[in-house]
Parts: sequence; structure tokens; C-alpha cells
Amino acid sequence: MKPRGDGGAADGTDAGAAGELRRHCFVPPVPGIHDRRFPCGRAPACTYAQPVNSAPAPFLRALAARTRVAAHERSSACPCGAATLADRPDGVVVRHADTVAKAHPPDSDPAELAGRLALATRLPAILLPPLDPTPLALHGRLVTFWPYGAPVDPDDPDAAPWEAAATLLARLHRTPAPPGLPLMRGPVKAARAVARLREAGPHPAATPVLRAWATLPPWARAEAPMPHTGTLCHGDLHLGQLVRSPAPDGPWLLIDVDDLGTGVPAWDLARPAAWYACGLLPPEDWTRFLAAYRDAGGPAVPAEGDPWPALDVAARALTAQTAARAVAKAVAAGRALDEVEQSVVDACDRMATVPAQLAQEYAK
Repeated sequence: MKPRGDGGAADGTDAGAAGELRRHCFVPPVPGIHDRRFPCGRAPACTYAQPVNSAPAPFLRALAARTRVAAHERSSACPCGAATLADRPDGVVVRHADTVAKAHPPDSDPAELAGRLALATRLPAILLPPLDPTPLALHGRLVTFWPYGAPVDPDDPDAAPWEAAATLLARLHRTPAPPGLPLMRGPVKAARAVARLREAGPHPAATPVLRAWATLPPWARAEAPMPHTGTLCHGDLHLGQLVRSPAPDGPWLLIDVDDLGTGVPAWDLARPAAWYACGLLPPEDWTRFLAAYRDAGGPAVPAEGDPWPALDVAARALTAQTAARAVAKAVAAGRALDEVEQSVVDACDRMATVPAQLAQEYAK
């Protein structure tokens, strides 16, 4: 999937001619997932979950009521503004004033979640710490409470905090992992997305996605142990995982500990790498992100030279995961793929013709 530049920087990007880069990918087509035919439009700044009414109404009412209690315990002058921020099978998030409650996935392991919460409490300059590191059991779900943080503005992609995201990642990757922390769940989530695609029913786009998935090494498909498990990883990095806390102007912090653990740090760089290679993230934004990660001493890629041997497998896996989710949602909604979704599926079609760079792990 490796992109190449013509006379560009050592990392395969070129910061010049910003206007032209917004219109076309400047890199020539190469075997893998990159293709200059796709415009380099701005990738979405973050993925905001929209309510889809997946949680039962009694549970939502109970969660909202408990969040109100937690908010009032923090402040007697609560303005009592409330909203459901996300309602998905794998997580329900409710806000009341400056307090946020999250109901974690139904299959969350209590001991593993406790370890992740404890780590967030110990790293308040990297991860948003919970208000209480002990989850509450509510209607059979584990619920945690957090201070509200201001998210990335999805309507202002030019202000996306790529440097902040990369710096926080590098600091997280350089932090020694505590004993007993579970494995990072990125490959498991990718495998679940592909399983949902298989369950969704027939669709022409499923074939190239499954072919691309089959080219990945077993560890990236959650079918074998990861090759490196000593690095502390976020496991699901995208710009929707950053908030300013305290809102609205505090420092950027990482949120969402559900996939936090030890593993291959390249996975945390894989989503922006895949966006760039697919032509969905402008080269200048990718350059900002990669340069900031290297400047902060991030161990996932070498400090100089070509980063793609280290990123290739993980970026391919995230591309297949994204495409699998897109196709499964399109099947469920009975609609055609949109332009962005089709471009990711087309990337999978190209990926399937070229083996992944299997000797890609770089973590030092």
C-alpha cells in the first residue's frame, strides 16, 4: 500500500502546492491501495457516533438519571442540560451538563476494564481520567463517569489537531505498560467488522474486501498473537478520540479506554495512514501527523526514512475494517455505497493483488 513521492520528502510526502494537493493525489499509482484517481478531499475530522436507538428505552432513562445524579454531586449549580451523545451496540454515551456517562460494551471484562481505567487515572496528561475508576453496574452494563471534554469540530477540518494527536500517541507509546494490562483490541475489532460483513448478506463489494482481508498476516486478523506486545497502545485512534479538557480550551487528551492495551504501536497510526494512502487525507495533513509523531520520539516507525514498511500491514487492516463496516451498513440500509465508501472498497480491490509487507513491525 506504500505511497511514493516524486522528489518529495524522505517520508514520501511533499508539503508544497497545497491547492493542487487538495485536488489530486500527487503520488504516482503504485501497487497496493493507493491510486491517484481519487481526489484528496479532506478526510472527516472525526467520527461522531449518532444515536441509532440501539439501547432499550428503560436503560437509556436509567443511564440519564444516574448521569444527572453524578452531575449534581459535582456541582450544586448544574444547568441541567442533557443529551445522548452516542447510542450504539458497543457503547452508549449520555451527557448531563459537565458530566458524561458511558455504558461500555455488554461483553466488557470487569477486570480488564478496571485495569484500563486505572491506567487512565495514572496518565492524566495523556488520557482523560475518569471521575471514578470503579465502574457502576447498571441494568447488566458497566458504566463509567467522565468530565465533559470539547471534541474536535467536524465542520472545521483545517483546524484538526493532527500534531496533538500524534504527540499524545508518541507519549502513550513511550510510557511503560503496567503489568497485567490486557492486549490492545484493534485486530479483534477489525475481525468483528469483517464477521459482520459476512453476516450482512450478499453484496458485490464484499468480495474485494474479503480478498484484501485474506492477504493479511494472521495476527492482523486476530487469528494469532501479535508480534510485539510490549508497547502501550490506544487501539482505536481517530480524531473523535480527542477532547479538550477542561472544556472548551484545555489541552487535548485521548479518550475511550475500551481498546487500550499492549500491542503493535503501528496500529494507532494506521487509520490516518490508510486515509492518506486511499487519497482521503491530504498529503500535507499526513505529513503534519507523521512529523509530529517522529518529533515526539514515537517508536512505531523509524525516526527517519520510509515509514511504510512499519505501517503497511496495519493500514491495510484498517482499510479492510473500514470497508467492511461501510458495506455492512449499506446492506442493512438497502442503499448504494457513497463515493468515499466506494473508494475504500476499490482500495481493497487493489490491495488484494499485492501481498502485504509482512516484515513490517518496528517498535523500539
